[in-house]
Amino acid sequence: MAFGVYVHVPFCARRCDYCAFAAWDDRPDLTGRYLAALRRQAAAEAGGCPEVTSVFVGGGTPSMVPAEGLLAVLAELPLAEGAEVTVECNPDTVTPELVEAYVVGGVNRLSFGVQSMVPHVLAALGREHDPANVRRCVELARTFGLDSFNLDVIYGAAGESLEDWRHTLEEVLALDPPHVSAYGLTVEAGTPLADDPARHPDDDDQADKYELADDLLTAAGMDWYEVSNWARPGHECRHNQLYWSQGEYLALGCAAHGHRDGRRYWNLRTPERYIEAVEAGRSVEAADERLDDEARRIEGLQLALRMRHGVPDEALPIEDLEGLVEVTDDRAVLTRRGRLLANEVALRLR
Repeated sequence: MAFGVYVHVPFCARRCDYCAFAAWDDRPDLTGRYLAALRRQAAAEAGGCPEVTSVFVGGGTPSMVPAEGLLAVLAELPLAEGAEVTVECNPDTVTPELVEAYVVGGVNRLSFGVQSMVPHVLAALGREHDPANVRRCVELARTFGLDSFNLDVIYGAAGESLEDWRHTLEEVLALDPPHVSAYGLTVEAGTPLADDPARHPDDDDQADKYELADDLLTAAGMDWYEVSNWARPGHECRHNQLYWSQGEYLALGCAAHGHRDGRRYWNLRTPERYIEAVEAGRSVEAADERLDDEARRIEGLQLALRMRHGVPDEALPIEDLEGLVEVTDDRAVLTRRGRLLANEVALRLR
């Protein structure tokens, strides 16, 4: 049985203008206590878990914190043989020593936050890393035997031309990655991007850029397996597939979300409150919910619709969705045009 663990590291050197995640760039002094709290929570909760088949360490910027502290948390988990263990990294923070420590500590997949390979586009996103560091990170991953990694890119930033986006994709593909995640820029409430309408993305522009990404990634031998994710065969992210299949996973850290026994829950949002709760021996959960059977069924269909295997054809009014879905072996799968309108198609699920 697949079972995952999500570990949240909330620290960043600089918060990106589009980011609405639980991340802070002004609390590095909490790092030591936070990692100790993570390890304590892992030790307390992992013992009652099944063998862990996948771990994802996200943030924030996990690669900012000392590797030994993060690896001590992972050492508390009952990892299954061959478990996928992913850590998100900012290219500017990756060193040979860090990658070597990760590999020795059992990390076998890295996810690099590239976003763009064009400096003025990075600036428009509020990112500061040097594109040259992306190439260096990939070289380091391969030097230390990590042949499974992801490059994250974002399209739709203000001032990004179609040729800028093509340049990013070509630079990414020149690195021969096994996995690419390409996301359209979204406007989240409470972010600097939300407060600046002049920088909001254009739907038609994003559609053109999605189609270009699909063209180039597919031509390079990568298959889409979720609307925003492409991979070479065998390099699909198992942990994300666990989310998309309504699997179960443990939540470690502030603001982390978990799913156990049909119950979804989430932890206290700020690192201070999380640390205080762990140190006091209190629960770190903030709230939870249980979906009724019908809500869970619809959620499962919504998630499956975004995947390459699609949904049973009887779940959609196929006759009303010409050009948006195609049916093979009684499964309805989104066409490329359908992927661009996935949310609208999902409203037709029955």
